[in-house]
Amino acid sequence: MSTFGTNPHILHRADSADTSVEAAYEVDTTRLEGLVYSTIHRFGSRGCISDEVRALYPNYPYSSITARYRALLDKGFIEDTGERRKGVSGKNQRVMRVIFREKEDGLLTKNN
Repeated sequence: MSTFGTNPHILHRADSADTSVEAAYEVDTTRLEGLVYSTIHRFGSRGCISDEVRALYPNYPYSSITARYRALLDKGFIEDTGERRKGVSGKNQRVMRVIFREKEDGLLTKNN
């Protein structure tokens, strides 16, 4: 089973500057993925768009939140529902929702 957290090695390019590599190893992806997952979970079966998640964390850098969507999608923790809703910019954003798993995963298992 996949868990929260992303290997820092895949957070930077092979030819990245040493400062970028250092920064990749300092990001607490385990905490951030857990935070984003639990936030998306709070929206239940309705799901949410990125603007709704980001609005709850105005003091976090944009990329600290938005970069977690891909990791959570790839690991099967969340899904793109195929639905789109307009964001603050007036442009459509994908609606994301938690994929509910069996209880033994230790994850939240039912919608609100």
